[in-house]
Amino acid sequence: MADVPPLRDCGAESDYRSDRSSLVEDFYLPALAASTSYDRAVGYFAASVIATLGQGIDEFAVRGGSMRIIASPYLEPADIKDIEDGYELREILQRAALRDLEQAVEDQRAARGLGKLGRLVAEGRVDFKLAYVEERGRVGMYHEKIGVFRGGRDIVAFKGSANETRSGLVGNFEAIEVYRSWDPRDTDRAARISKDFEDLWNNCTPKLRVVPFTEAAKVVIERSALATAGRYDLDELPTGGAPIATAPQPPAGSLAIPQSLAVRDYQKEAVQNWFRNQGRGILRMATGTGKTLTALSAAAQLGSFLRKNDDNAPLLTIVVAPYQHLVDQWAKDIEWFGVTPLRAYESASKWSPRAHNLLQNLALGGTRGGVIVTTNATFGGDSFQSLLDAYGGQLLLIADEAHNLGARHLRTQLPEKAQYRLGLSATPERWFDEEGTDALTDYFGEIVFEMGIGEAIRRGALCRYTYTPVLVELDDEEAELYADTSAKIARLIAAGTDLRETADRDSPLGWLLKKRADIIGHARGKMEILRTEIEKRRESSHQLIYCAEGKHPILHEQGTDGPRQIDQVMDMVGNELHMTAARYTSETQRPARQDILRRFERNELQVISSMRCLDEGVDVPAARTAYLLASSSNPRQFIQRRGRVLRKAPGKERADIVDFVVVPPAGGDAIQYETERSLLRRELARVEEFAYLAENEAVTLDVLRPVRERYGLFDT
Repeated sequence: MADVPPLRDCGAESDYRSDRSSLVEDFYLPALAASTSYDRAVGYFAASVIATLGQGIDEFAVRGGSMRIIASPYLEPADIKDIEDGYELREILQRAALRDLEQAVEDQRAARGLGKLGRLVAEGRVDFKLAYVEERGRVGMYHEKIGVFRGGRDIVAFKGSANETRSGLVGNFEAIEVYRSWDPRDTDRAARISKDFEDLWNNCTPKLRVVPFTEAAKVVIERSALATAGRYDLDELPTGGAPIATAPQPPAGSLAIPQSLAVRDYQKEAVQNWFRNQGRGILRMATGTGKTLTALSAAAQLGSFLRKNDDNAPLLTIVVAPYQHLVDQWAKDIEWFGVTPLRAYESASKWSPRAHNLLQNLALGGTRGGVIVTTNATFGGDSFQSLLDAYGGQLLLIADEAHNLGARHLRTQLPEKAQYRLGLSATPERWFDEEGTDALTDYFGEIVFEMGIGEAIRRGALCRYTYTPVLVELDDEEAELYADTSAKIARLIAAGTDLRETADRDSPLGWLLKKRADIIGHARGKMEILRTEIEKRRESSHQLIYCAEGKHPILHEQGTDGPRQIDQVMDMVGNELHMTAARYTSETQRPARQDILRRFERNELQVISSMRCLDEGVDVPAARTAYLLASSSNPRQFIQRRGRVLRKAPGKERADIVDFVVVPPAGGDAIQYETERSLLRRELARVEEFAYLAENEAVTLDVLRPVRERYGLFDT
């Protein structure tokens, strides 16, 4: 380590005040240059102090300096309400702190400074923690402002009005008191402030609680480092103590595209096409290509456009997503765009009062925008429909996985008053439901942008993949039940049953079709083959296993009980193969789901077993291998499942898909030949789709050649 100037020679005075000195140039930078460590505890830390320190951080890092920073994030009303509703406190604090950081790095100097911390964070020389007041079940914010510089045995401690924010260090009128350990008049105070910080850092201060934050902040730090790499022009501060200039911020509640977001060319094209279609249309984009960020960029641009024409025009944005965990996922992205959305699901008593307050604020001009994110179920309910009826301003409706809203009970609830409409789906066509598909295009408009998986792979938006179909024979009992069920289906169709009933699982035809699909999904031969495939990758991480829902239809036929397929998988993987694994199903509670995905991303879990919960919208970019034990003939499902594993992630060059293709038993009854041929035709349609874009297409098709020959299916 290079020699460090003694801290007592840095020229620190006993106090600093904006009318007679510069807090930055006269105190912070000289003290930092003479220190080996810097501790700071402050209310409302927005990280932009790093922009002010500028080059000082570079020199500090070269010398091996270390930092510890404690902050208290700003809690918005929605955060406080979530705390009162019992949501996990630590997650809410981290969410609020990340929002502070995201807002701070809208200024490029702040992003540059924060990015410089990346090296120190990676080397374990910078740590962040969050502090909050906890007393008698109430949560309050920590407002104390103290700092400690250390160099050898010397200490310079300070306290005062300056926050670690842009305006707290340049541009505001501030004052701090400084205590130097070598000055007999200051020794006790310097030691006391230093001890106060140590107690705070170690969570030993009564009434205060302190939790780690470094890991959560890494994402913003790394993004800032990439966005401002080589931007030495951002190291210099404005002269004369002028505040650092920031881009004009949109009004409260209005979305804004983050400066750190690199919007891809195809996403810009999608937004432009939507605008050309008068703010209506469907984006048909492959899973993993960034539909969410594209939609939010469109919403932000719409808000900006409306404000240019009428500065007082409010815009309410409603986002409808299929499930609660997708609402939470949307909420995180919306916060990155500068708005804390109102999440509407579960009991209306939790969200309805706040939603009506938002509408009232919009009507009275108290806010210019707002975002509500809700589930399909809540959207279709009376409480939410009443809310929509009460709103009379500009309305943008964004439908995630828009095909779901084509269902009969939901399409009638789509608000005609929404002037702007945006549907998102990789597969907007509804399976065997032309009426529902037509209703979607009638409401949202035509498909204005399309990007399939092939183009997404070519453009680098998704990763390349290999595809391995493995053949699984039905046993004799399964083959007989399959043929019998197919015969019943044929008789219903021949009798004139409306084919629209195929989408209704409660109808006789829909029930039989589901039963037949379940026979394929639960084929008993899959388990032993799965063991063989997993043993090949026993040391590998990031594996997904898609299981069939429910129980084997033969168990229902016999009136007996037995383990579900997912239970058999978990027993095999966890107990027999001793791999770290977790299940992710509709029964998994929301906090547990988030924990499972975090552990999977960090390689603390090798395997996740799921049924339908990972089909739509859930981000699992770390996944490298997917085993498709069960795939319906509905293209939407297997396209969604392929998309889950093709998402890009650091260090991920390629994905592997192992598909369990069900075939009839060899030497079957000639009477069942056509039934078996139809079964294969349905399975091969999926195989063809997957193989076409795989890197090993030729090898894949060779695997199926013997079966094609047996059933004369070379035309498929």
